[in-house]
Amino acid sequence: MDIPRRLGILIFTAVPAIVGGGIVYHFFGSFVQVIIFEILLVLAALGIISS
Repeated sequence: MDIPRRLGILIFTAVPAIVGGGIVYHFFGSFVQVIIFEILLVLAALGIISS
């Protein structure tokens, strides 16, 4: 996989990380759930990039 495609995937996952993190914080009111959500997104992005 080339570098521009990897950067595109990272940008594509950055938007849900920011918006989704805000939504998760709104519903749960704690940063622990936000951190868990962010870790899951990082793992998903790394899984896509590594394949």
